[in-house]
Amino acid sequence: VDWKDRRMWPTVLPIMLVTFPAAAQYFFWEHFRLPIGATFLCVALLFGEWLDRYINFWGWTFYPVNLVFPSALIVPAIRLDVILLLSGSYVITAIVGSLGWGLLFLPEQLAGDC
Repeated sequence: VDWKDRRMWPTVLPIMLVTFPAAAQYFFWEHFRLPIGATFLCVALLFGEWLDRYINFWGWTFYPVNLVFPSALIVPAIRLDVILLLSGSYVITAIVGSLGWGLLFLPEQLAGDC
């Protein structure tokens, strides 16, 4: 089942999704020197999405949960954290990490549809 909007999904979503992990990554790096901010935020976001989708789709309407599976945010978040860990620079992480986030987001989503 293909439920994703082909016009908005590859363009708007990666741009909007990279801002919150970048902010969490800045906070974790500045205060704790831990390069796990993006991954931590994406795991928390996926937990919240699963809770919301289970309660709203299955709890209220008995809609199959496998048709509303949350997008795979963990792999790009780990990639973003690894780039920060290896480079130690916000500028390199912003350029290389966000470019990789946006360019590899759609192929990772399409690979999950198979």
